[in-house]
Amino acid sequence: MLKHLLALAALCAVAPASAQQPPQPPAPTFSPQPWLQDLAVMREAFSTKYANLPWLLEEREFDLDGAFARAERLLAAARSDADAVAILNRLVQRIADGHVALNWPRPSAPPAPNAAPAAPPTPADFCRARGYDAGQASPGLAPALTGYTPLDSNPVLPAGTFTSAGTRYGILRIGIFGPHGFPTLCTDAVAALPIPLDRPCDETCDNRIVTHAYRRLTAAMIERLTALRAAGAEILLVDITGNGGGSEWTEAAARMVTPRPLQSARMAFVRGEHWAGTWGRLEERLRAFAADAASPAERTRLLAWAAEAAAAKAEAQRRCPPTGDPACPWLGSAGFSTGLVGRARQGEFLDKEWGPWIFNAGQHPYREGAWRGPVMVLTDGETWSAAEQFAALLQDNRAALLVGARTGGSGCGHTWGGTPTRLPNSGATLTLPDCARLRADGSNEVRGIIPDHLLAWRANDGRTFRGRMLEAALPEAARRARSLHARAAAAPTGLAIARPPLSSGQTAEEKADVLQRP
Repeated sequence: MLKHLLALAALCAVAPASAQQPPQPPAPTFSPQPWLQDLAVMREAFSTKYANLPWLLEEREFDLDGAFARAERLLAAARSDADAVAILNRLVQRIADGHVALNWPRPSAPPAPNAAPAAPPTPADFCRARGYDAGQASPGLAPALTGYTPLDSNPVLPAGTFTSAGTRYGILRIGIFGPHGFPTLCTDAVAALPIPLDRPCDETCDNRIVTHAYRRLTAAMIERLTALRAAGAEILLVDITGNGGGSEWTEAAARMVTPRPLQSARMAFVRGEHWAGTWGRLEERLRAFAADAASPAERTRLLAWAAEAAAAKAEAQRRCPPTGDPACPWLGSAGFSTGLVGRARQGEFLDKEWGPWIFNAGQHPYREGAWRGPVMVLTDGETWSAAEQFAALLQDNRAALLVGARTGGSGCGHTWGGTPTRLPNSGATLTLPDCARLRADGSNEVRGIIPDHLLAWRANDGRTFRGRMLEAALPEAARRARSLHARAAAAPTGLAIARPPLSSGQTAEEKADVLQRP
């Protein structure tokens, strides 16, 4: 009993002390007002910076005003910051543009404790820290194809052959259009240049590595295509399913799979300071190059291109409404996806310091027509961005038959850092595409690339099932690819072969036949 009484006395002694503790501040209440301000900033950005606004409003028939009004109502009823974040994320998801994103700030990491100096990294660690990751380039469909035999075990642009219905196919897997999906390209560069691993790698160092890596990637593609021809392949399948994009190297890659001269897509851009500055800086560079030109003819060419850049700058400075004015369209247009030149002879600009500013594909030592036979390109709903550029370029020039499912639809993205918009309350960054690539028919690539030969692939299909569906479709697709190749070889010019026009008097079946015809 004494023990229990002592315990009770101790509790009673503690109670007055705890009652004297300072009162805790009440939990902060959630206010939607700052989030509504963020929403208003987002709405303004879509109205002034979004390259694909006409596509969203007219082709997709998306009610943008209604979507923002709905988000405003939901924010007004929200009960927490987590609710608000979810509402804004859902709004961006409904836009369904692969280059529209909200990037939320990450919490700052605590300072690292003092530690002994680390040993120099291995080449593999060094390259991993610079963004070279094999996970960016998945294996693709080749391992699922019956009788597929790889050329070798090299992970850079894996390739091999298989035979179906008496036709021998070569398949080239491009999992990403750039060297960062192939770490061995970086480690090879580190050894060849050489790059010291015990010192910081600045921008000059990084440029040396990436230049070396791109040259090795280009050489690897030429080697792959040459080896597939030597292995007896009759038709080339370029697998870009699941390819998330990459860089302008896509233009060089496309020119290696066909001897047909390719005309690149026209470029369109959001008018305003960003693109006015881009064209203005290009004009200045070209005039500086002209001042040091090697010959009068070169100087004349450079000054002519500088004048084109100046005209494009003036176009970017015009103010036009989002839609509805044919005399002043929402997007300006100048140049091509390759620069001021959309088509050039192989190697024409390779050794010119100013070459990449005129024709960006020309900085790569590609071999035009390293493959000269029929070509099929495999696409699916996870084919995006630069991979769509590759597919559209070959389709518009009638240089390859596209097979598979419609691509994801992100088109052109962000140039020179883009035009990010920081939301004042949350600190999140809204990124919107500032450019568009225009197809041969004038449409925006963001709608997605529709294959010539459609397959009923679904996003959740397994690789083996997709492979069986592809094999079943190959005989007819091969016939069409051969027909397309024969027509292209017989064409008197390198211009794209137009499809026959659709007539309102045709039946649905007849129209479908025209659209499917190579």
